[in-house]
Amino acid sequence: MASDGARKQFWKRSNSKLPGSIQHVYGAQHPPFDPLLHGTLLKSTAKMPTTPVKAKRVSTFQEFESNTSDAWDAGEDDDELLAMAAESLNSEVVMETANRVLRNHSQRQGRPTLQEGPGLQQKPRPEAEPPSPPSGDLRLVKSVSESHTSCPAESASDAAPLQRSQSLPHAATVTLGGTSDPSTLSSSALSEREASRLDKFKQLLAGPNTDLEELRKLSWSGIPKPVRPMTWKLLGYLPANVDRRPATLQRKQKEYFAFIEHYYDSRNDEVHQDTYRQIHIDIPRMSPEALILQPKVTEIFERILFIWAIRHPASGYVQGINDLVTPFFVVFICEYIEAEEVDTVDVSGVPAEVLRNIEADTYWCMSKLLDGIQDNYTFAQPGIQMKVKMLEELVSRIDEQVHRHLDQHEVRYLQFAFRWMNNLLMREVPLRCTIRLWDTYQSEPEGFSHFHLYVCAAFLVRWRKEILEEKDFQELLLFLQNLPTAQWDDEDISLLLAEAYRLKFAFADAPNHYKK
Repeated sequence: MASDGARKQFWKRSNSKLPGSIQHVYGAQHPPFDPLLHGTLLKSTAKMPTTPVKAKRVSTFQEFESNTSDAWDAGEDDDELLAMAAESLNSEVVMETANRVLRNHSQRQGRPTLQEGPGLQQKPRPEAEPPSPPSGDLRLVKSVSESHTSCPAESASDAAPLQRSQSLPHAATVTLGGTSDPSTLSSSALSEREASRLDKFKQLLAGPNTDLEELRKLSWSGIPKPVRPMTWKLLGYLPANVDRRPATLQRKQKEYFAFIEHYYDSRNDEVHQDTYRQIHIDIPRMSPEALILQPKVTEIFERILFIWAIRHPASGYVQGINDLVTPFFVVFICEYIEAEEVDTVDVSGVPAEVLRNIEADTYWCMSKLLDGIQDNYTFAQPGIQMKVKMLEELVSRIDEQVHRHLDQHEVRYLQFAFRWMNNLLMREVPLRCTIRLWDTYQSEPEGFSHFHLYVCAAFLVRWRKEILEEKDFQELLLFLQNLPTAQWDDEDISLLLAEAYRLKFAFADAPNHYKK
């Protein structure tokens, strides 16, 4: 009991407010401390301590504040804190250390030593004289993360600001170092990643039997340009066995040109002239114009489309099929020519024999694609009608606000999404983006027939902000038929595909999710 009493007296025997003692916090969750209302907390205990206590002078809060340096406080006392920090620094040591670090850094980078800026060329001041304040901002850096956000383009004449959590020499190397540019680092990392992916493709394609399942997994995220032609052929109609490929190529090419010899002369017959006439009209309307307006290309496309229409009488030729030839032809032709942009391909310098082989490859790959979506082009195009209806139901579940907005302004999905299904978004995005999109379509099971639905849903929701801002039927329809995708690149398509995959994962095996 005596010990308990002593313990109580120990806590009560001093009422002086010491730094670090528990005090009321004047913040958002506590009202200001009022001595009149909380006077009992200031009263000394009635019971005198058993042992004499040396009287201590009670320090006021102002005295405590003036004698305390708070590392997180950069308010009105900035000048005083900067002066205190500057007095504790030896300028000779600082400059010598900074110069040594800069020299070492330059040697590691294989570059000549950077010239010292005007601020580093100044003679060291006497130790008793504090350095003059820098001409820039004098705010104390509160954390290491904030110090890294300073602009690296600051002139070398401006001395680095004093930092509590980072030394001056390290700050100088970050500012002047040439390899700290994030764009340089990202581009180099990107090129290394692309080189690594290209090596994986080459190793996979060089084997005696290509693992098509592994090839599809690699192709989902995009196919490097040098290996894209062979990869598309393998995902299309070529066998996985390397030894069988030359014979298959030769046989398919021979078979295709036998079709031309047997059928193409009938294009002027009465039974086929309407089909050929429509093909002849539609080809000049295709894009890119720089490619389509070349006579050799026009003849190749006419032969491919006419032979396919004759060989598939259930559907025949339907407008929209003509657009599906272009990506295959451009990818295969780029194997033999150097073209920075796929829209500016020139075939004038390509040998006739090479063009024949490319024509046959294009025909067979396009035939493989159309085999999976042929109901899109049969009478009344029931495949497209069904997919547009499924798109409407899916959007109503994933973004009800967009769906309701279109319905309120009487915009029907068939008015804008029919073309998305008929042309596989080729009229909505640039050709380079279509090629990237088809990398994934060909590696995805039922990519053109099934996965395309979720890509269209993600594509529509991608423009929700702009759609909701339009308050008129005409403006809404014009926007949806002329979406601003001219500047899109592979990154935009990758984001679109990622969102489409998320939607497929959520809804493909749960059809009740989009049933009303």
